[in-house]
Amino acid sequence: MQSSLNHTIELPVRFNEADPLGIVWHGHYVRYFEDGREAFGHAYGLSYLDIYHQGYSVPVVKLQCDYKKSLRYGDTILIETVFTPSVAAKLVFHYKVYNAATREIVATGSTLQVFMDLKRNELQLINPTFFEVWKKKYHFDV
Repeated sequence: MQSSLNHTIELPVRFNEADPLGIVWHGHYVRYFEDGREAFGHAYGLSYLDIYHQGYSVPVVKLQCDYKKSLRYGDTILIETVFTPSVAAKLVFHYKVYNAATREIVATGSTLQVFMDLKRNELQLINPTFFEVWKKKYHFDV
């Protein structure tokens, strides 16, 4: 039985993410979380399109971000994304964003997403069948 599943990607800090002083605007850290979440989904067969093709969406309903250090244009970052299983019909991810050169943590955070039925636009209170199958594939016992 696993307690979590991790994935890490490396990205450059892009020019359009920095202010005139070269410092990354705080809102882009949320984008980094999404970049990590998307890469995780592609790596483990749980991408937004995978979920969509099963008839669901997974909107973010809670977001938390703690800023530790600034990033600058020209930096390279590592985004570590950790999926933590839950009995409830939700996706819980935790993130650590590192400066790749120094290995210092620049931000940490988490997101909570819920399953919505696309046809009825209804919140799902139990896990969709495809998600239960996915969790079993990765040996989550919840």
